[in-house]
Amino acid sequence: MLPKAYDPKSTEDRIYKMWEESGAFRAENTSKKEPFTISMPPPNATGQLHIGNSMMLAIEDILIRFHRMNGKEALWIPGTDHAAIATESVVIRKIQKEEKIPDPRAKLGREELLRRIAEYVAKSQGSIRSQMRKMGASCDWSRERYTFEPALNRCVNEVFKKMYDDGLIYRGERVVNWDTALQTTISDDEIEYEDTEAILYTIEYVSASETGGDPIFVATSRPETKLGDNALAVHPDDARYKHLIGRHFKVCWPHGQTIHVTVIADHTIDPAFGTGVLGVTPFHSKLDFEMWQRHKETVLNPPMQVIGEDGCMTENAGPYAALSVLKCREQFVTDLREEGRIRSEEKYMQPLSISYRSKKPVEPLPKLQWFIDVNKKVVSWKKKKMSLKEVMHKVVKNGDVRIIPERFEKTYFHWIDNLQDWCISRQIWWGHRVPVWYCVGDEHCLLACKTPMVSVVPPEKCPACGSKNIAQDPDTLDTWFSSALWTWSTLIDKRLTEDFSLSLTDLLKKSPDFQKFHPTQVMETGYDILFFWVARMILMTTYATGQIPFETVYLHGLVRTRDGKKMSKSDPSTCIDPLDMSAQYGTDALRMSMIVGQSAGNDFRLYEEKIAGYRNFVNKLWNASRFALMQCENSQHASQIDPKAMNFDDIDDPSIFESSDADVIQVLKLSPADEFILEKLQDLIVDATEGLKNYRLSEVGEKIYAFIWNDYCDWYLESRKIYGNDTLVMIYVLKTVLKLLHPYCPFVTEELWSNFAHADEKILINQEWPCVNEPLHNWLKRRQSAQNFEKVIDVVSAIRSLRAEHGFSPKSKITVEVNPFDKVMQAHTADIERLANLEYLHGPSSWVGGRPSPTLPQCIVNGIQIVLIVNHAYNSEELKAKLLKEKEKIEAFIKGIENKLGNKKFVENAPEDVVNLEKEKLAANKEKLKKVEERLSTF
Repeated sequence: MLPKAYDPKSTEDRIYKMWEESGAFRAENTSKKEPFTISMPPPNATGQLHIGNSMMLAIEDILIRFHRMNGKEALWIPGTDHAAIATESVVIRKIQKEEKIPDPRAKLGREELLRRIAEYVAKSQGSIRSQMRKMGASCDWSRERYTFEPALNRCVNEVFKKMYDDGLIYRGERVVNWDTALQTTISDDEIEYEDTEAILYTIEYVSASETGGDPIFVATSRPETKLGDNALAVHPDDARYKHLIGRHFKVCWPHGQTIHVTVIADHTIDPAFGTGVLGVTPFHSKLDFEMWQRHKETVLNPPMQVIGEDGCMTENAGPYAALSVLKCREQFVTDLREEGRIRSEEKYMQPLSISYRSKKPVEPLPKLQWFIDVNKKVVSWKKKKMSLKEVMHKVVKNGDVRIIPERFEKTYFHWIDNLQDWCISRQIWWGHRVPVWYCVGDEHCLLACKTPMVSVVPPEKCPACGSKNIAQDPDTLDTWFSSALWTWSTLIDKRLTEDFSLSLTDLLKKSPDFQKFHPTQVMETGYDILFFWVARMILMTTYATGQIPFETVYLHGLVRTRDGKKMSKSDPSTCIDPLDMSAQYGTDALRMSMIVGQSAGNDFRLYEEKIAGYRNFVNKLWNASRFALMQCENSQHASQIDPKAMNFDDIDDPSIFESSDADVIQVLKLSPADEFILEKLQDLIVDATEGLKNYRLSEVGEKIYAFIWNDYCDWYLESRKIYGNDTLVMIYVLKTVLKLLHPYCPFVTEELWSNFAHADEKILINQEWPCVNEPLHNWLKRRQSAQNFEKVIDVVSAIRSLRAEHGFSPKSKITVEVNPFDKVMQAHTADIERLANLEYLHGPSSWVGGRPSPTLPQCIVNGIQIVLIVNHAYNSEELKAKLLKEKEKIEAFIKGIENKLGNKKFVENAPEDVVNLEKEKLAANKEKLKKVEERLSTF
């Protein structure tokens, strides 16, 4: 006998341990089954999982459990990410706070800081594993990987060397995005933009005496960078400046600071912006750097860096040296005003570059960095030589990789089309070290020693001069470099990576997991890292393996609060702790709340009341199962019933359905409610199977929820009171729906299954997914079993509502008249009388002139007019007035929403989920109005 209430706390850990010990999560690379593989997006090894991680785990666990039950060799690879910049920043801040060390890097040194970070990561990984288990993640823990483990470092080094040898990786000085807070470069995709109010200063740059005509004015929002200009750029067709092209000018700034500039002509200049003259600062703007590269043969002076890595002015800024950028700007503008050289100051909105990591402004600075060339056509793909950018474009365009939802393909292509060479080096210590060494040498050094040594293993000496005095490049690789190898590097046999005689090709060919499970079937992740990670996995995997990394990309949206705010660690008031919710309401309730109502690529709202609502659903299922067990104990315990005796999925003799309906009903012992629930169940199996195959997780969850709550619990189990429905049907339906619900609510379904399962049946996680019995399904469809019974349900529901609305006790026997009193109503008269507790149900015998008396309680449901025949007086005018008032209120509400949705600014500027919510409100209220109008039509 089941306990009265379900207790997740005493159940979930026990169930998960049983799953692990049974080997249910483990996939076999020698299996003949079709593979289904998911590489889990590895959470940062920096602490606790957040709600977004939990949603990812729920979605992927649903997919992996479904395909496992569908007979696939399902592999879900867990792991964690060393998250270079993020992890190093967390540990440094921790040391600064707890040990009062201002600069841990300088104080502790590289080796000690790395030891402390590794220690911190190890503790975090243990916590993350525990949290994943709490969420019910059925991943293969025997294959757990870590982006910074030695085996994956081998893969990183192999790919780096291969790309270097192919001419795709190069070292060069470029203007990069410098995070002055984290003291490292960041990629273009790690920049966020904030609209900020700025001032456009129009400065007298070159005086009239210098030009011999009119002075030259330059408009800029960053006057401090003008201290590092080496050119002035104009459009070649701008008549105002044509005569100045090619001339050189000495520019004297306040306090004697001077620069020399050359006037150049460039087609990228917009003559209509500002004064039509651009001050070119090559070392503090990527666009200016590219412009200088195009014209460096004609520009007299070399570029000059005036802003340092610390965000302060360098010595090249003369009297402004050591000032912060903002203080320098303030002082420089003040000095220019005093000299009368500011012609105008105009406020305008400007996008400010902010670091995704530190949330601080980014400075463009010149640095010697390692880059990946995305335009060089040396990549072999489909027997053609292409660039990395072309391959990335082709695999999505051709449908080799499918993105869900499809609208994100447009976003993906826009990013690919504008992709620049990828800066892969970072000036931090935690991460994969750049596998390049330099000869420090001695007095015997040769010129050849200046060539970098790129190697998978550390070289013992310089190949040119033999000196053992060599040093490794101090930089580390961008986190996304190693993460981009995740789908295949995690499938490489760890033991093989210790054999350095093997090439990358050898490692791939000799690794059974890679041969069996790659390419993976789906990459499920947030749309916010489509560029950071998904695109780079396509780039690196197609290059390194000749395969796509995954067949499908499923993008989930961001989790938001009830009022639409993004949940963020930086604002604890917006966050829901998944572990707290799991402890309070149970993991199954949390999982359902994160899936139902959420669609691919759209943000969705999550709040505690929603989670509590699904706790009620879990309890409803528990109580229904308890009721079913109690019914079985009158004859035999559910677990003693032979599964073959109630296998409606595979009836031994399908020819039975060729007999008369009466014979079928007699053989299968089916009541009208049995027919109803069996047809609804067959429909649900079809919908759930197709829905999950096509990633419609929310839709399937909603349908299973509705079937359990409404069809099975509220109607089918209640109908046992009048039909005494067949116990075999009741248990068969319940066991089948436990299978369908298992991917969503694994814990409660497994616990319930153990009370119904026969001794010969496997645990639920290892059960086969239900299949449709086509002959049975077709027979039920032909008889319109569900459709007819649903008509009964509608009528009974309406009668109950009328009783409640007009104060009639559910226990009082009353007579009801319906019109039309058709064949379905006639066939189910006894059913309706029992379910609605009626004295009689019949056609419109008391109606005068084809209409019932307006003094009687009545309503219309799906074209059926229902009238309660009561003996005492009934105030119909009072009800009509009440309905008219309600109609007026609903119409006013609808008008307000329609006005809002008719406002073009609201639709264009409001978040998509907010607009969709208004549309849902409109549809719901229109339906509500329709029902009120139907009621009024009866008066």
